[in-house]
This record gives sequence, C-alpha cells and structure tokens, in this order.
Amino acid sequence: MNEKSIGLIELSSIASGFQVADTMLKAGDVRLLLSRSICSGKYMVLIGGDTSSVEAAVAAGSQAANGCLIDSLVISSLHPDVFAALGRSQPPPVSGALGVIESFNVATLVKAADAAVKSANVTLIEIRLAMAMGGKAFCTMTGDVASVEAAVMAGRRLIAEAGMLVNAVVIPRPHPDVYREVI
Repeated sequence: MNEKSIGLIELSSIASGFQVADTMLKAGDVRLLLSRSICSGKYMVLIGGDTSSVEAAVAAGSQAANGCLIDSLVISSLHPDVFAALGRSQPPPVSGALGVIESFNVATLVKAADAAVKSANVTLIEIRLAMAMGGKAFCTMTGDVASVEAAVMAGRRLIAEAGMLVNAVVIPRPHPDVYREVI
C-alpha cells in the first residue's frame, strides 16, 4: 500500500469508535494504524493510505460518528518521519537540542508534528497520543538548536491557532538523563 497520507478521527464514545473504525476500513483501501480507547473515555482511529482513499474513509467515518465526533483530519504528503515516530518501537539516536510540543488533543498534535518536521532539519523522536495523559498528546524532536527552535515554533503556532496548546519548550543542551527519560 502506498501510504503517503493519514486520516484520524477522534470520538467522544468508545462504542462509536469501533463502528467508525469498521466504516472507515470498508470505505476505502486504507490500513489501520491505530484504533484504541484513549484517556478521558475517548476513542481514536488512525489510518494510512493514498490520499483519495484516506479522504473517503475519513468522510465516511465522520458521517458514521452519530454526534460523537470530536475532531478529524487528513494530512496528504505526510512527512515520512511522522509515520516512523507514530510507530516507533526503537528510538533514533539522539543528540543536540530537545524540543517538546504538547497539545490538548490528538489531531492537532499530529498536524503540528508534521508541520514541525517539514519546517526544519529535525528528527522526530516520538509522537505519543493520549494514553495515560488525560487525552493530551505530545511529540519530541532533536537537532541543532536553531532547527529545533524553528520546528517547535512551527508546531506551536499551529496548535495555538487551534486553541489547543498546552506548552512547547526547547532545551538547548539537555542533561543525558533527560534524554534517557525521553527514550
């Protein structure tokens, strides 16, 4: 499957989450990347595929949400680092500055991570979505200080415009123990 796009639906109902996931998978040639309950009793469905299939699946899933839709998104031409950070089981080597962007919701954070990695020469370390965090989400990145600052600013701006910003920080020279906690 040619996964260049992702679609995400965030719901206020777990039961609707199962129904929406089924609807999305039947609506287009897409692959299920994540489908799970998340903190504060919400449900998240994340799919990947070609843009037209993802758009069709998100549209069908949004329609099937029956009033439980919190947010949805389609990102076409997703940066490959976002796919890697979403499914990362082993972190990349880290050095340099550490950037962290935190959002009150999942969809906005995924958009911000994509914007951040497209805006500067950084490596996404991880994208963590809503588990054991009260429904919030965050991503971490590394690179030289100027690049991390530019990337964090791009992601921060996007989340702030949506009214979902919790915080965003850049640590120029993190203590090695801080990086050990990140990875």
